[in-house]
Amino acid sequence: MRVRRDPRAGREAAPADGEPDSIGHSAHEVLRHKDFAAMSAEELKAARALIAAMVTDRPTRRSHRLRAHRRGRVLDMRRLARDAIATGGDPVRRRFRRRAQAPRKLVVLCDVSGSMEPYTRALLLYLHAMVRSGRGVEVFAFGTRLTRLTAELRTRDPEVALARAAERVVDWASGTRIGASLKRYNDVWGRRALTRGAVVLIASDGWERQDHELVGREMARLHRAAYAVVWVNPVKGSPDYQPLAAGMRAALPSIDRFVAGHNLASLEALAGLLTRIERRHGR
Repeated sequence: MRVRRDPRAGREAAPADGEPDSIGHSAHEVLRHKDFAAMSAEELKAARALIAAMVTDRPTRRSHRLRAHRRGRVLDMRRLARDAIATGGDPVRRRFRRRAQAPRKLVVLCDVSGSMEPYTRALLLYLHAMVRSGRGVEVFAFGTRLTRLTAELRTRDPEVALARAAERVVDWASGTRIGASLKRYNDVWGRRALTRGAVVLIASDGWERQDHELVGREMARLHRAAYAVVWVNPVKGSPDYQPLAAGMRAALPSIDRFVAGHNLASLEALAGLLTRIERRHGR
């Protein structure tokens, strides 16, 4: 005997107080567009998995190394000779190679000063996923001084990575010296050719408390060496935002892409932007 099921059985009750459901605007979408500064600890924990899933592709460049490819234009003489053995020395089937695509270097400088504190945790979760995506990613934090965080963010567990990063950075949630931090990076790491050919990502609200002219000079140095410079400003997510901070205005002439970074949707857009970057200083 077949038992008829109530068609209403198994349906979830409509959420109260206008909470999003699968019929209307999903909770996932609400979380994507919610400002990191307004997220609770539980919401930020839920966003962690979404942030980790964003970083799947990296900026690429054409490698000097040749790889086998059916649409290549350079004859692969080694494979051609090997295949010719089976045909009595006649090169019946031609083999080709072309330059392969390799991940481009990615250098990130993240502002961890007091004015950036509402966004620092979410941004570092994003940077942790970047470091875990493969070789060629370097991460630095700066407030009043520059600190390399690449080793700390290589840890598999993001919570452990953030705890180690917080322990490593002695000027966390303190003042901001963007110009001095950029100069330190250019003088020490730029001279090691780390910037050359790299996509440089700077995450900061642009509040410089001391030398604004120094910010402009050091950004120009960085821009000359980098493949492209992307500046992520969480405050830019506000509809009324204008780059009024003197440090931000000094940096703008040396920025190739100026984007927001205040919620999950903006970080998704950033991930797509980094993947598409191909031409130096293209607007």
